[in-house]
Amino acid sequence: MFEEIESNKRKSLLLVIAFILFLSLLAWLLTQFLGFGILGFAVAVLLIILFALFSYSASSSIVLKISNAREVKKQEYPFLFHTVEGLSIAAGIPKPKCCVIDDTATNAFATGNKPENSVIVVTTGLLKALNRLELEGVVAHEMSHIKNYDTKLMTIAVVFVGIVALLSDLILRNFFYRRREHGHGRLGLFLVIFAALLAIFAPVIAQLLKFAVSREREFLADASGAMLTRYPEGLASALEKISKNPEPLEAANKATAHLYIINPLKNYHTFLNSLFSTHPPMEERVKRLRAM
Repeated sequence: MFEEIESNKRKSLLLVIAFILFLSLLAWLLTQFLGFGILGFAVAVLLIILFALFSYSASSSIVLKISNAREVKKQEYPFLFHTVEGLSIAAGIPKPKCCVIDDTATNAFATGNKPENSVIVVTTGLLKALNRLELEGVVAHEMSHIKNYDTKLMTIAVVFVGIVALLSDLILRNFFYRRREHGHGRLGLFLVIFAALLAIFAPVIAQLLKFAVSREREFLADASGAMLTRYPEGLASALEKISKNPEPLEAANKATAHLYIINPLKNYHTFLNSLFSTHPPMEERVKRLRAM
């Protein structure tokens, strides 16, 4: 378990380095293209690093905001608080904050750069659908993500996806504008090459995120959660209930889907969703839990 935690810390550092290098490459191409020179490139890299650090530090609050999660008081959901408090003691980590998403869908996730500022989020639909043992299993799964530093990897992944998506959108807008303005000359050729490079890097980015938030993280959190509760059937039963719930989670999107215990976009059956799934098959997860 300790080796897995150290592995997650190393992967977090590698992901940050890869993120900065990739955006630095894009910055160099843009400054060469726009003629800003070495000074422009240095300024661009500095801005990228500052923006990355700011996004990373604020990412948890950003994730909570775009997920429409709100912090709740102990009086509102006392059993949720007692469950989180008890399992945090068992896990040996500080008690995470408790938030809920007012949605009839059944799902949950954890976020936070480190255990000291972590948050566990559940939907109100989950609280209504699960019994106490099943809810304990879900909370233990999310608590394990926090203890194993999976949330750190997930937080970096969210920041990475958001910035790349924003940059891609700006590049595409600039591509069409410059093409109309300057035609198909040397500038147009450069833009075509630039767009091709971006298209080549897109699968690499997807693979990087896939490795950073791998399916093994979910298996590990399932096993760790079962160890905390000493009752694997609770989580197994909860996973079956969650997977069978037809209600879509309105606040979910592709940037945050990998955070959840079950893919909230499961009702959108497309080839790309299945190809780049960050969650292992539900049947396999339940099978492993019931074999413990």
